[in-house]
Order: sequence, then C-alpha cells, then structure tokens
Amino acid sequence: MHGSTSRSDGGRSDGGSETFFYRTLGIPRINVHHPVNHFDFTRPGRRILVVGPMGSGKTGFAAQIWRDSRVALAKNKRMPECLTQDGADLRHVFFVRSRLDKRRFSEYPDDALAYRGGYEQLGAAIADIASSFELEELVHDNPEYGTWVIDEASFYDERIAYVIQRLSDARGLVFVLPTLILNFRNAVFNTTAELLLEVATDLFPLTAYCEHRACLVDSSYTYRYYTVDGKECPALYFDPLIIVGGDRVHSDAREPNYATRCEEHHVLPGKEYTYLVLKPLGEEAAAGQPEALEAELSLLARQPATSRLAEWMPDQIGERAELERNALNVPCLAERALAFLFAEQNLISEVLLRRIVRRLQLDTEFLAQRLSDNRRPVDFSQGELWTS
Repeated sequence: MHGSTSRSDGGRSDGGSETFFYRTLGIPRINVHHPVNHFDFTRPGRRILVVGPMGSGKTGFAAQIWRDSRVALAKNKRMPECLTQDGADLRHVFFVRSRLDKRRFSEYPDDALAYRGGYEQLGAAIADIASSFELEELVHDNPEYGTWVIDEASFYDERIAYVIQRLSDARGLVFVLPTLILNFRNAVFNTTAELLLEVATDLFPLTAYCEHRACLVDSSYTYRYYTVDGKECPALYFDPLIIVGGDRVHSDAREPNYATRCEEHHVLPGKEYTYLVLKPLGEEAAAGQPEALEAELSLLARQPATSRLAEWMPDQIGERAELERNALNVPCLAERALAFLFAEQNLISEVLLRRIVRRLQLDTEFLAQRLSDNRRPVDFSQGELWTS
C-alpha cells in the first residue's frame, strides 16, 4: 500500500519474485497479489497524492504512516544516512490539517488525528493552518520533521502546490497529501487539485464499495445528498463546492451527507439548468439587469416547484427520477444558487449579493457559513453596507 509502486494490472502479480517465493513453500498455483507494504521512509523528495472518494480511507492511510513511523523510530539510531535530509529525519512525521476542520473534531483531543474507526494522538506533531504561507512557517519552525502529511490539501490556496514542490526539491522532504481530487460533481476539485496532480511524484488511488443498498461495485465517486423528512434528496449541481464537516451523518436538512457511489448510482441533478439558466441569469445581473435572477431566486426560496429549475426535473417513473425530483425539497436553494454565482463564478458583486439577500429576506446565517467555507466570507451583520 504505502511503499509499493502502481501496477497497471490492479496489483495482480502472475509472475515474479512473490509468486516464485510462495511456490517454493509448496503453495499451489493461485493469483499472488502485490504485497501491502509499510511506508518507505528511505526515499526522500516524494510528493505522494492519496486520492479517493469520501469514506475510502485517506485519513486512515495517514494514520498508518504515523504508526509505521513509531516502529521506524524505535530502530537502532545508527540507521542509513538516507533517512536524514538537511537535518530532517524522514521518520519524524508531522500532520497538518485545515483550520476549517477544527470544528469537525470538537469531541476529540486537540492533538488527535481522527479518522473513521478511531484516532491517534500525535502530541506536538500536529497543527492546523489556513494557508500555504502558514505551511512555510510551520516547516521552518519544525526543521527536524522530514515527512509532512497535509490532510485535504485541495482545500488550500493554489500556491501550496508549488510550496510543497520547492520544499521537497530543496530539502528532500516527503509530503503525503490525502485529498479529494474529484468533487461531488465528478469534476477535478479545483485549481489546487489540478496543480497537485502536476507536481506529484506518486499517486495512491483508494476506492470503496458503492453505498447504494443494492450494489457492491468498487466505486470512486463522491455522492452528496440531504435528508429531508426521511427522504434522500441529492445535492444539485450548483450546491456550494466546499461544505465543512461533511464526514458525519446529518439529520439536519441543511447539512449534507456523503456516500461513495458508482457511476450508475451517482445522482447529480441540475447541471443543464446551472449552465443554461442560472449562470446566464447571473451574467444578466452582472450587466445591470438583476430582475430575472431575483425572480428565479424568489421562486427557489418560496415555491421551488414552480421555478425554472423544476422544469428540468424528469417526469418519468423510477427510483432515479424520483431522487432527482427530491432535490427540490432541499432547503435554502436560493442561498445555494447565490453562493455559486458569487463564490465560484464571480458573476455578482458583494453589493448586489447583499441587495438580493435583503430584498428576498434570505437566510444570512446559512449563506455566511457557506461563503466562509469557500473562502469568500461576507459579514451580513454590517447593516450600513446593505446599499451602495
């Protein structure tokens, strides 16, 4: 797992040393797979992407590296010099997480590396940061650490990819990057993810079973949905890209749940609507004609079944069609649409955003949280800024 190289045959080894070794033991002819290795602390300068859908075990992968480091550090101190790079011991592992994630782990100790199934306490070898600049400071202040695990690296500014590359090339530091590469829309997560793919030296893809109740297919897609009155309601395409705290099960209809799904069972309604209707309305608003956008947002907020979005929902019978229609039951649809136009598409100004929110009496608490998650914070409590 950790130290092995990628195999185009999915890990199967029909020949080679492993097969020969097991045959010498008298084991009959069977498929011998590539071994699951412990982490290799003897190879400096690597930038390792650990990718997969939510629930595939990315953070658990990082926790295993920490446990492996405890074994490696207990070895004889007279180890090969290759373990030390520019004063940093590759066996010393430091875990970095996003400051946004702190509220996800409030029930754990401050020094906990939490993952599904448990946690590891890292003592001083864990910190939270908000930007690539803080990462540079952290590495500078902890020169003895040679292996750096940066959880959810795609959540940071684009600059972090080149910071990692420069530190890795200059000092031989190893960076392990457990992160989403594909978002719930099945697209590359963001520009940061694209750049991380460019600078990576190794890639470890993780998968999980499709979590549909009638499927056991190995899956790589992340499915986002909401639970409204006990019903599964898939997130619309224009749902905010980043929502912090999504690795828990939520009964609150305003908070998302996630599941791993195969292509057949991944449901994502509203993509055509987003680009054929919502975005053009945002462009009209940006050009000084916000009336049509406000009218559609008003319907999304109060009568979504009569909105233009509803026209794009399928009318046939079947589980998938019913799920897509359920998306209209998700609360705060107007706020989600505004967040998409403001934080992702940069189509409407903050002044216009405030004006629409005020006129339609939208949920400012919900919208402020989603904008903050997506690094476009707006303080709606500043009443004097409602009008221009």
